Amino acid sequence: MRTVLSRRNVSVTASALAVVAAVLVPQVPGTSQQVAPTAAPAAALSTKHDDFVVVGHRGASGYRPEHTLAAYELAARMGADFIEPDLVTTKDRVLVARHEPEIGGTTDVAAHPEFAARKKTKLLDGAPMTGWFTEDFTLKELKTLRAKERIPALRQQNTVFDGKYQVPTLQEVIDLTKRLSRELDRPIGIYPETKHPTYFQQQGLALEPALVNTLTRNGLNRPDAKVFVQSFEVANLKALDRQLRVPLVQLTSATGAPYDFIVSGDKRTYADVVSAKGLREVASYADGVGPAKDQVIPVDSTGKLGTPTALVRDAHRAGLVVHPYTFRVENNFLPPNLRSSAVLADSGNLFAEIATFRKAGIDGLFSDNADIALAAEKESK
Repeated sequence: MRTVLSRRNVSVTASALAVVAAVLVPQVPGTSQQVAPTAAPAAALSTKHDDFVVVGHRGASGYRPEHTLAAYELAARMGADFIEPDLVTTKDRVLVARHEPEIGGTTDVAAHPEFAARKKTKLLDGAPMTGWFTEDFTLKELKTLRAKERIPALRQQNTVFDGKYQVPTLQEVIDLTKRLSRELDRPIGIYPETKHPTYFQQQGLALEPALVNTLTRNGLNRPDAKVFVQSFEVANLKALDRQLRVPLVQLTSATGAPYDFIVSGDKRTYADVVSAKGLREVASYADGVGPAKDQVIPVDSTGKLGTPTALVRDAHRAGLVVHPYTFRVENNFLPPNLRSSAVLADSGNLFAEIATFRKAGIDGLFSDNADIALAAEKESK
């Protein structure tokens, strides 16, 4: 049975100790990418805020191509408590940060003729996907690629940074947080997600051993480390519960089921996972739940945020923190009544959305716009 941490202890874990650790561990030379001094939005805020957790979702991905050291650094400088690297692996078993193992949409790999023959179609969690996959590249090969904006139709301004940044390793992300913890005089946490664990296990490239080894090597496999580890699957979190001493978070989706459930023949869905009974089970191996926003507050038939579900109440009764995803400023990602115009790339009223979710009792959130999330937090006081 997992010893469930209190919501307060989970959210503020490792303050002074994490800073001390960051000072004592030397930076690995040449691993961090600097953010241009004039590049940060003017809304950068004070980092002094309450116990509410703000996670820089894939970094400050509203302002830089996601999963780059520049995006992570900007999120931290905006005041995010944690930065979130999604983890996949290379052919030579190095964990790197990408949203998916397929990298055609987030790097310039298609412009590299030397890798043209690597393009293929694979089954990713049972669905065919065509492109280039990290597990078919060594780290040295992957480092020749450069990141690009994943959704340029909505974030055209980010495309100015296309071609500027490498694909970072987990170790480089950790090194960055150590440096920034020293510079900002506060601990910057990491909130890694194991992406498609069954998919990688089926190829003999399990993510979990490298993750455990990397956290342990960096002195981060301890209860007071400012680390959360998350997954949309269940079996790998249960396995990690026996190996890691940091809080674990069960991610859920508004539709479908954990892929490891599907593979094993388990008929339960994510809806079952977030039921009162399901959340009590989650509490036996994890410390939090990361639901999709509409599992917390669905949008009603009029296009407005409706009545909150029982998820937050049931999770708190089970001793779990609740960190929903993903809060983004573009109209495309907001309920219709909070949109500013019919232009999906325009900015809408993210402040109102965050305020509504905070009233529902969430303990933190994932946002592409950490500056707005911090400003909303300041307004809530």
